[in-house]
Parts: sequence; structure tokens; C-alpha cells
Amino acid sequence: MEFSTVLLIVLAAVAALSIVLYQYFYRTPKKGSLRILLATLRFLTLFCGLLLLINPKFVHRDYFLEKANLIVLVDDSSSIQEAQSESSISETTQHLLGNPSLQEHFSVHAYAFGKDIRPLDSLRFNQRNTDISKALSTVDEIFVNGTNAVVLLTDGNQTLGRDYEYLNLGSNLSVNPVVVGDTTSYEDISIGLINTNTYAFLKNRFPVEATVLYNGQQSVSKNVTITLDGKVVHRERVELNQTKNSQTLHTLVEAQSVGMKTIRIDVETLVNERSTANNRKETAIEVIDERTRVVIVSDMLHPDMGALKKSIESNEQRTVSIYPPTVSNRILEEADLLILYQPNRKFNAIYDHISKSGVGTFTITGTKTDWNFLNRVQQSFQKENNNQSEDILPVRNATFQTFGLDDFNVNGFPPLEGYLGNVQLNKSGEIILYQQIRGVDLGSPLFAVLSEGNQREAVLFGENLWKWRAQTFRNDQSFQNFDAFMGNLMVYLGSTGQRNRLELDYDLVFDNASLAQIRASYFDESYQFDPSASISIQVRGKDNGFSRESPMLLKGNFFEVDLGDLKTGEYQFTVTVKDANLKQSGSFKILDFNPEDQFTSSNFGKLGRLAEKTNGNLYFSNNTEAMLEQLTTSQQYVPTQKSKENIVSLIDFRILLGLIVLTLALEWFIRKYNGLI
Repeated sequence: MEFSTVLLIVLAAVAALSIVLYQYFYRTPKKGSLRILLATLRFLTLFCGLLLLINPKFVHRDYFLEKANLIVLVDDSSSIQEAQSESSISETTQHLLGNPSLQEHFSVHAYAFGKDIRPLDSLRFNQRNTDISKALSTVDEIFVNGTNAVVLLTDGNQTLGRDYEYLNLGSNLSVNPVVVGDTTSYEDISIGLINTNTYAFLKNRFPVEATVLYNGQQSVSKNVTITLDGKVVHRERVELNQTKNSQTLHTLVEAQSVGMKTIRIDVETLVNERSTANNRKETAIEVIDERTRVVIVSDMLHPDMGALKKSIESNEQRTVSIYPPTVSNRILEEADLLILYQPNRKFNAIYDHISKSGVGTFTITGTKTDWNFLNRVQQSFQKENNNQSEDILPVRNATFQTFGLDDFNVNGFPPLEGYLGNVQLNKSGEIILYQQIRGVDLGSPLFAVLSEGNQREAVLFGENLWKWRAQTFRNDQSFQNFDAFMGNLMVYLGSTGQRNRLELDYDLVFDNASLAQIRASYFDESYQFDPSASISIQVRGKDNGFSRESPMLLKGNFFEVDLGDLKTGEYQFTVTVKDANLKQSGSFKILDFNPEDQFTSSNFGKLGRLAEKTNGNLYFSNNTEAMLEQLTTSQQYVPTQKSKENIVSLIDFRILLGLIVLTLALEWFIRKYNGLI
């Protein structure tokens, strides 16, 4: 307690005593025990009141030792079990955690890590992925204050996450790696990165790209084989040496059947190669049959229909059928696109179907078109008709941007035949070609695309389109430019642009089950994310009879399910939103691939650079005693004595208030009893 506070207490006592002496002894100098009792009670009242005003306090200091944090991170991946015996790693870990000298100098914390980090209770060495960067970043976020030393027991081989060598860790965190495993560099050849598409269309050729890696001093020549579902589709010989230690293969593979297809790439093994698990690698691709069914409806025979069929079917993913206007509703419902060639009154049922279904349409008019019927039955465009036919030359719109026209150039093209008359487009869209008659640009559309909502349309005001395709061949000795233009048009008309309320995010292929996750996003009718939705997923194995339904858990702005317990194989799934009648289905494949088997030796070089960057030291598993000595003798980690000040009131104000009330009450009762009031 400070001197000034003591002085104030003494002054308070003197002041209270002075007032009592003046009141009870100077003004009324009578003797008697009653006056002394009343004076004592008045003194206590005044003194306690003054103490409340002074509120005396004293400072209490607690002294304690603050130890540095020692974080032990143990790699729990399967590659560690291969690098050293399980008992050896466990013994090293227990030796560190139970060392009395470390316990005296540090606050010890232990974690195991693989794909994720967890408190160390036991070591299983069954993790099929290693993310060293995530483990270090997590520790850096947890231990923000004080001095922190990390002991990292690992082989330095990482299969997930950022490159840990370039992490920006806090300046108060030093990493001391302990290298586990064989540090000898062995001659090795392996398959590295594989690139391929996620999907491929039936009967199309898709690219496969693979990198072959070599680590050694000799020159080697080995065969690389690519198989699709067990069938060899490509074989190539690679020449590698110490300088040219990698080579990338490029090939095209034809998708011959629908479904999930396993792509496997193998390279021949070296003589006495230590590990051959990385000489093969698998991925997968889903082959889908996404044929676009195009139906041409016409009440007449014309060369245009043959030209359209040939042009559209130049892409094997599209089929074209020709029917009269009396075509059945079943065929119309199966059609993805309708081409209406010179409509007349017999097309009435066709337009009823279009208005109900919203299917994309391509209307071609000409000299046999019934314009009175066509102007009445649809509202997309209108045309005045004076029954006078004319040759119409095309003029390309240089500012057209709805889709790419590529090299489609109509300069020198023969004219189409159509009726004169003003054209009015009633829907938003864009003009591809304008009309030119007898050298005069009319500014009127000849070929246009229209859209309203999700429905898309195209209209051509002229017949004899077959002449354009023939002219393209005459110019280029190929139909490619014309066919590419028609292909772009079909893609545009077949795309509705409608957004799904239930969207899924998942990979078609997971290297192993630990990576298998499916995410879903659900939106309400106003397309706002709905976190209160109840979403479930049913997973079924294609070959193993597995079936399970489970809820998807909300995580931020999406729902997720972890399928890490599934076995290798192919699976189908259905995601269902309860009370919304929404479902989405898909399929995926889990490969029997362990990234931890790809490494033949520890990466002590990268661990050494990490230690140097963080002011730590690199150690090997057979020299942990040197690490213990360094940690326990380093001045950087000496425990620091610190104090904590606690300011405590000398007297509890509740006691003082109670004492004041008691003395005042006693004084009043005594005065009342003796007739002094």
C-alpha cells in the first residue's frame, strides 16, 4: 500500500476524532459513560464514511515462469511406416514427449498430421495424403504469442497443399525438422502429372497428356503404354538421361462407348528399381452421349433439307430427321431443335407444340411460305408480303457478337430467293446477315437470331441455302466453314441458359477415398441461397452392392458430405432436396491410388531449406539427442520470469456500509431509549 494512502487514512481518523471531540466534549463538557459510548459510535460512523471516500487499495504481485512452446508435429502418413518401423517412430515420439528436461524448459504440445492435423493420441500411419503446409500454418495460427519451437518428424514428401518451403510463418516460430527415412537418392522412373478432360463425347477423340520423370545418372530408353479400360490405345518410347530428365507425351484417344473409362499409363521399370509403385498412374474420364436430335418439318421436297442434314450431321453428336407437318407428338417431344421449312397452314399443330414446350426453332422462309398463316400463328417476327419474288444477296453484320462466326464469309455467295417486303423483328436479338437487292443495301434482316426468356429462335428469309454450302466448297475445297457456322447456330439454339436451383460440385474421379467429397448449393425460387434446406444424398455402388443415404451438412454457403469411408470402385448418387421435389444425380469413381507410394527417399534438402528460413536446425532420426541438447541449452528458449499485478481494495465496501448502518442504528436507539431525541 502506498504512503499517500496511509497518510489519508491517518488524516481521516484524525478528522473523525476531531469532530467527535468537538461535538461531545468541547460543546457539552459533561461526564458519563453514555457520552463516551455515543462518541465512539459517531467516530466509527464518520471514520467508515471517510474510508469509503478514500477507497484504500494495495497492489498484489504474482510471480510465475513463462515457458516457450514446443510443438511436436508427427507425420502420420503411410509413407512414414514404409520409411522406418512403426515402433521406431513411436519410440522417438514418446522419448521427446516424456523427456524431463524438455518438460522443464517447454510447454509441450503434440499433434499428428496427414491430410488434416489432430491432437496426438496415437499414431496409426494410415493417412494416404500429407499436407505439411497445412500443419505448419495451423500451428502458426494457434501459437501466436511467445517463443515457439516446432519439432517436425517427417520424410519431407508432401502430396497436398502449398509448397511448405515458401510458407510465410511468424517470426516467433522456428521449425526443427527431424528427417525420417532413407536419405539415399535411388535411380527411379515414374509417371508424373496426367492431364485429360473431365468429359468426352461419344465417337469423339479426346486428348491425353502425361509426363514421365527420371531421377538417375544413366541414359535410359523405356516404353510408355496408355490403356483405356485395359485396352492399349497408345504406346511410345521415351529417351531420358540426367540432363533430359522428363518428357511429356501427347496423344488423342477415341471414345468408343458411354460410361466411366479408366485411363492407365505405365512406364517400364528400371533394372533393380527400388520402388515400382510410381511406374503407373490412373485417372478416369466420363464418356457421354450428348446427341442433339434435330427434326426438320417440311411439307415439300427441296435440296435445302439435304444440305442442312449433311451440314448438321457433320458433327457426330447431332442427328437430323425429316418429317411432314403431321409428325406425331412423341417425335416432337423427343426433338431438341426444330427446323421449320417454309411453314404453311398444315404447321398449326407444330406451333402449338412450340408454344407449350419452348423448344428452340430455326425458321426458313421462301417462295412457298404462307405468310398470312405465319404472321398470325407466331409473334416473333412479321413480314409484309407482296407476292413478288426476288434474288437477295447476303451482307454480313460486322458487329455480330451473339456467337462466333469464325471464318464464315458470304462475299461472292449466290443470292437466296424470297419475297419482297418489310421485315419487323418483335423480339430482342441480333442480325447476322442483311439483305442486298440489285446492289442496294436495304438494312433489312436476311438472317437473324431472336431470344425471349429461355426460348431461342433463328429465322432466314430466303430459300436455296444449299447453294451457299456448295459455294463454300468451291471456295475452300471443303464444307468446313459453312458446317462450323451451322454448328455454332445449333449450339446457340439448343442452349436455354436456365439456371438450376440445385447445383452440384464434385470430381468424376478421386485418387483415393480420403479426397471424396460432394458439395451442393440450393437456391429458393428467387435464386437466393437457402441455408435452412434439408438435403440428403443416396450413394449406391455399381459393383459392390453398397447403398447408403445420409444428410448433407451445411458448411458456410454450401452443403457437403464426406465419403472418405468408401472403398475403391464406381458409385452412383442422387442428391434430393426434401419438400422441394428437386433431385440431381451423378456418378464418380474412387481409384486405388496411394500418393504416398510415389516417393523412394526422404526430401531432406527441402526440409533443410525450411529450417534455415525459420532459424531452426535440421536433424536426422538417429541424432535426436543433439536436438534435445540444442533445445534445452539454447538461450532462445530459456523460461522467463514474469509478474502479474493485481490491485485489491483494502476493505470491502459492503463491510463498511454495514458497519455504518449498524453504528447509526445503535446510536439512534440509545438516544431514543435515553430520551435524547
